[in-house]
Amino acid sequence: MLNGAQQHLASVSWSAIIPGIAITITVASSDFIGDGLRNALDVRNDTV
Repeated sequence: MLNGAQQHLASVSWSAIIPGIAITITVASSDFIGDGLRNALDVRNDTV
């Protein structure tokens, strides 16, 4: 989607912005989910 939007970037800038935002949200949310799972399942930091 981003490669296809390069041709029309000057006239229709939202065609590159929307997929870029979607990619950013996807990567950030998977990072946050991974951090949360690591913290929840890490047995080494378990204090009794």
